[in-house]
Amino acid sequence: MTGAGISAESGIQTFRSVAGLWNNHNVDDVASPMGWLKNPSLVLDFYNQRRREVLNAQPNAAHYFLADLQDKFDMTIITQNVDDLHERAGSRRVLHLHGELLKSQSSKYPELVYECKNDIAIGDKCENGSQLRPAVVWFGESVPLILTAEGLCYDADIFVVIGTSLQVYPAAGLISVTQDKCKKIIIDPEIPTFNEAYKNKIIPIRKNATEGVLDLELYLKDFN
Repeated sequence: MTGAGISAESGIQTFRSVAGLWNNHNVDDVASPMGWLKNPSLVLDFYNQRRREVLNAQPNAAHYFLADLQDKFDMTIITQNVDDLHERAGSRRVLHLHGELLKSQSSKYPELVYECKNDIAIGDKCENGSQLRPAVVWFGESVPLILTAEGLCYDADIFVVIGTSLQVYPAAGLISVTQDKCKKIIIDPEIPTFNEAYKNKIIPIRKNATEGVLDLELYLKDFN
């Protein structure tokens, strides 16, 4: 499972860092259904800027490392990120929990989803005539793929967390879905405190993503 930390090293701003995006915008204004109803132009502008940022970014060494692991493991990436850097690095099985910024969807018919690499403007509509919005999951909305993610985590022999401090739910709860026999590895400078019974089952690597995956490679040798 990957979070904002892995994309931050490609220059994509994170929401929760000191200089993160939330500092410039109230989350309710730009990433909630109420914000959309209140000021859709602001929401579209916010995500249009983010889309441009993603299109100008490039995958980093951690993205490529994970793509290379596909040749050694039966592996799926569950990401909280809405960018496409995993795919551009070559990862084939990527589950986007929080949606995809390079897609748009109908604001009235969410099953209508389209590829989107340009700005979305007021007046851009789906085939049924409703306004298009970013195909991302906003705060207050359900996470449609969470049950799929839980199934993957329950079946996992190894669960690796990279670039997230496990604060955003329901994604943060996926580690608790894994079985006791599952090896759990967390790569992040800010690893949360777990209770005594749980923390002994976790291997912490307190480094950023591109540095931490080098240590991860050593732990994974036992499984080859």
